[in-house]
Amino acid sequence: SLPGARAIIPRRTIISMIVVPVVLIPLLMFGLGALMFKTVRKAQQEAPRVMIIGGTNSPRVLAALHQANDFQIVKATGNFTNQIVEKRVNAVVKLSPDFDAAVAHDQKAGVEIYEYHGELKSGFAAERLNAFFQNLRNTTVREPFTIQRQNVAPPAKVAGSLFGGMLLYIIIIMSLTGAMYPALDLTAGEKERGTMETILCCPVGRTELVLGKFLMVLTASIGTVVLALLSLGATLHLARRVLAHSVPLQALQNFATIDLGGVAGMFLMLLPVTVMFSAVLLMVGLFSKSFREGQSYTGPLLFVAIIPAIVGMLPGMDLSAVRAVVPLLNVSLICKEMITGIWHWNYILLIFGSTCLYAAVALAVAVWMFHREEVLFRS
Repeated sequence: SLPGARAIIPRRTIISMIVVPVVLIPLLMFGLGALMFKTVRKAQQEAPRVMIIGGTNSPRVLAALHQANDFQIVKATGNFTNQIVEKRVNAVVKLSPDFDAAVAHDQKAGVEIYEYHGELKSGFAAERLNAFFQNLRNTTVREPFTIQRQNVAPPAKVAGSLFGGMLLYIIIIMSLTGAMYPALDLTAGEKERGTMETILCCPVGRTELVLGKFLMVLTASIGTVVLALLSLGATLHLARRVLAHSVPLQALQNFATIDLGGVAGMFLMLLPVTVMFSAVLLMVGLFSKSFREGQSYTGPLLFVAIIPAIVGMLPGMDLSAVRAVVPLLNVSLICKEMITGIWHWNYILLIFGSTCLYAAVALAVAVWMFHREEVLFRS
């Protein structure tokens, strides 16, 4: 009967089997879709930063570019290729010094547009520049001039932009799963086995006890991440050697040539994240009455941890001062930059410091919970 079924099926099981997939997954899909639409729409509405090179003796086309509301013209300085790759400039247009004269006398002229292939705002900027010169070519000249678009980002950087988000996604999952079972076993598992009381009778302070448990969980989490990275690195290295002469699979070789410094920087940025995960999972285990109840709580926690990593992979989602203090999202965004060789040191320091603060707060709460009898022995 229905009352009997209610007695057999615990409420937490109903929540984990029905409420989580039925509610969270639609919210995740619609939320990410709305966020991506908003991000793309905002990137389309912004006037891209465009640098003009050349055109010294061509005031007409320069004036037209400056008067167009579709662009924000910036001063030509330094190596424009690096500025595009570092996203300080969205696109660069290169003109010959006598472009106006060539167009006026129906002589051959050319326009070169430089962009960061695969970067959302750079793509929009290049599209607007291309439309501008196509309109100029169709309305003012009889001798068509050529328009060329060129990608200035090395293939490894383009691949790394995608690979960085994927790698972070893998690391977050490995960090959580590596810490999940030790954390639950050392807390909720000991409650079930009846060994929690025995441990508390030992002549060791509770703070030392919970920190010992925390270090065990943290070691398991970091160990899982290290093994996952080593396995992934060995797989990519082997794939690169096996497919070294396969031209159609050049993209896979680009993945394998990603700068190891960026991977090392990503790992360092994720250390306080693993500390936070370990402390939060200890809190979940301390609050749970049993190992199974703890498992039912970690399912939604996995969703919560993965969402910021997915958001960080969305096109057009770039670093800002506000996003630099949002937990997990900030690490996702900075790791995506570091894996492509871009190091924003001001953001790196802010993100690392704020993540360490969140980890310290989580660990302090776990220590506080271990001192509360009503938490340790809740029934």
